[in-house]
Amino acid sequence: MKLVSYRQIDRGAWRAGLLAEGKITDIAQALPGAPDTLLGLLEQWEEWKGRLLTLAQSADVQATGLATEDVFLGSPLPRPASFRDFYAFEAHVKTARARRGLDMIPEWYRFPVFYFSNAAAFLGPDASIQQPKATEWLDYELEVACVIGKAGADIPPERAHEHIAGFCILNDWSARDIQREEVKVGLGPAKGKDFATSMGPWLVTPEELEDVRVAGAKGERYDLTMVARVNGVEYSRGNLLDIHYTFAEMIARASQDCMLYPGDVIGSGTVGTGCILELGPEQYGWLKPGDVVELEVERLGVLRNTISESR
Repeated sequence: MKLVSYRQIDRGAWRAGLLAEGKITDIAQALPGAPDTLLGLLEQWEEWKGRLLTLAQSADVQATGLATEDVFLGSPLPRPASFRDFYAFEAHVKTARARRGLDMIPEWYRFPVFYFSNAAAFLGPDASIQQPKATEWLDYELEVACVIGKAGADIPPERAHEHIAGFCILNDWSARDIQREEVKVGLGPAKGKDFATSMGPWLVTPEELEDVRVAGAKGERYDLTMVARVNGVEYSRGNLLDIHYTFAEMIARASQDCMLYPGDVIGSGTVGTGCILELGPEQYGWLKPGDVVELEVERLGVLRNTISESR
């Protein structure tokens, strides 16, 4: 099933919706007693997941509801509980480091690494992304995120799938000139990243992807084509199968000596070719106001945003 956060008027309260046949059904109205936000549902995921699946398969839902063009869609989690972004695609890491004259470091192969970013700066499909005042090197990043639906600590990789509520497209927007300077200090990106992260257009639950799931010794991978376009021109193309560290490994790492909670977001990091830094700004140019960036991941939809002038 596909779950959304929507509102009928701009700046109204976000409500949890179920998307079927292009129509959105308000979950709290369809299931009396259900939480009216997606985060609220995730906090009671074991209680509501089965009822949501039944609702998604009902003829009434498929025939009724609000048209997507008549509502505003937000990030499925307008304000996640937390956001960890990993660095899990070897091709991206190698190429990005090589462009800076750096070799791969052996530690990258020992364990998956991540940084924390701003959970209060999430935006949804069709939202305007304001270019930070201090950057001239604005970049997109083509990623997939998983959303936690069950709390846990020290989660072993073989049990990680029990904690995943679903998957979304993620765009980890980056101010590369700011990022380049601040990482020299040794603490990783901060102001180069925290102005915006896009996620959406909906949360896709794992049973929707069962036929493209590829089991492995270190967790599941998914055969999903990933594409990025700028102003209708394809820039990036990869596949989620190419990921070096699975989401199971990422969840195991993130939960070591630490609780994960419903509504936490785990990003994959950028797929190979999935950003301008990797492709080469001398050929493609950095993003600028007016540019339309579309990230498309098979089965997960299209996440579209437009760059606007800074305030």
